[in-house]
Amino acid sequence: MSWGTELWDQFDNLEKHTQWGIDILEKYIKFVKERTEIELSYAKQLRNLSKKYQPKKNSKDEEEYRYTACQAFLSTLNETNDYAGQHEVISETMTSQITVELARYVQELKQERKSYFHDGRKAQQHIETCWKQLESSKRRFERDCKEADRAQQYFEKMDADINVTKADVEKARQQAQIRHQMAKDSKADYSSILQKFNHEQHEYYHTHIPNIFQKIQEMEERRIVKIGKSLKKYAELDQEVIPIIGKCLDGIVKAADSIDQKNDSQLVIEAYKSGFEPPGDIEFEDYTQPMKRTVSDNSLSNSRGEGKPELKFGGKSKGKLWPFIKKNKLSLKLGATPEDFSNLPPEQRRKRLQQKVDELNKEMQKEMDQRDAITKMKDVYLKNPQMGDPASLDHKLTEVNQNIEKLRVEAQKFEAWLAEVEGILPARGEQARRQSGMYDTQNPPAINSCAQDRESSPDGSYTEEQSQESEVKVLATDFDDEFDDEEPLPAIGTCKALYTFEGQNEGTISVVEGETLYVIEEDKGDGWTRIRRSEDEEGYVPTSYVEVYLDKNAKGAKTYI
Repeated sequence: MSWGTELWDQFDNLEKHTQWGIDILEKYIKFVKERTEIELSYAKQLRNLSKKYQPKKNSKDEEEYRYTACQAFLSTLNETNDYAGQHEVISETMTSQITVELARYVQELKQERKSYFHDGRKAQQHIETCWKQLESSKRRFERDCKEADRAQQYFEKMDADINVTKADVEKARQQAQIRHQMAKDSKADYSSILQKFNHEQHEYYHTHIPNIFQKIQEMEERRIVKIGKSLKKYAELDQEVIPIIGKCLDGIVKAADSIDQKNDSQLVIEAYKSGFEPPGDIEFEDYTQPMKRTVSDNSLSNSRGEGKPELKFGGKSKGKLWPFIKKNKLSLKLGATPEDFSNLPPEQRRKRLQQKVDELNKEMQKEMDQRDAITKMKDVYLKNPQMGDPASLDHKLTEVNQNIEKLRVEAQKFEAWLAEVEGILPARGEQARRQSGMYDTQNPPAINSCAQDRESSPDGSYTEEQSQESEVKVLATDFDDEFDDEEPLPAIGTCKALYTFEGQNEGTISVVEGETLYVIEEDKGDGWTRIRRSEDEEGYVPTSYVEVYLDKNAKGAKTYI
């Protein structure tokens, strides 16, 4: 089955058919392109939908996501966002692996088709030229034969006429011979051209056209195979993301299964529990006796303390049943929230105070870590004056100590209120233990010293002399043997700078992102690593700015970078 033998005379139809094949391919490319646009638009809409219902930071909605049902909804939003990402993957892969590839293939196909039909037209023009030559030779041969016949007839007529001179007869005879010779030459030329044409025609129909049509057939079959592969790829790209989409849906199902209604109910109790006792029975007031109207000692109006004034509303009974009246709106209108959260019910007040104490403790821990780092840097300056002036850090150290003292006083104040709510007397020793408990595991010498300072100072003040004492203790424990030897410390590994660091303070060293240097001292827990660039250039950089590669077998004598 070959187009060259079966369709040897269908040049024009093959030209139309192959153009139709290219049109079909371009139509499919357009279809896939519109599909990718739909996928991209759908993914964008899903992402916007997920973002629209995400809880806003520092808003009331964020607190609601403590409940398991809300957490499941949040997981659904996140999984929906991931689900949208898979549709973006479909769009990207279809664009790169189908649309772009087929567009390039179509251009190549058009060039190949153009080349084949150009060769076909050239062969057609050649055979047509040969045919024209044959027709011209044939007509010339026919004309010369007729001219020779006429000349022969004229000669015979002249020869039979007795009145014609011999010269005229000879002239007619010569003319007839010339015409016969011309007819003979035309016949030979016509025969030669005819043989040539038959040869060219045989080559055309049995060699040139079959070869060209065979190439066109192969080109068309490759186009058909290409469409088939593209259709298969179209389905495979969808199948590749189905497992991931299934995981997204499984995540939503898992989030739904994690909903715990009992836990949510307990959270409601913790969120809104006031801590008050239900009001007792209201005593009977006998208006037949001249007596004062009293309120039951068990009523909720006295549960907040004897020294506090009783809330009164329009009706007499409303003063006794005030928990069931929307009194909170009234209290909120009177002014801003008090610092001790006394406007809240006991249980809610305890939670807010505990939260405030935890926040202050975290801030205090940050300041203490900063103080320890500055203290260590100051000790380095004392041991090696060429690295920096220790006095340059005194101002910063004093500022940090002042911040720590402010935070400590603030924490003591909130701890006292918390102890009051919990019904515990605010003993100073217990407060000190609570204040230092969360830091004991990280910095026991420094924090214990601070706790002793609070015990020894009646007013809880913190002096610079005490701060210097704690600094001396840190120096004595951490740096007694660190700089005894004046020789350069050996390199214990290398490091790569992850970010650019401008070492503006004395004792620090500037590094450029991507630079490789030697490590001569690990981070001791203060957030600084000591490094060396050359024999005379070393200093400290933040540990988070470098990636350290330690070498236990490293020697001190290294070739410096």
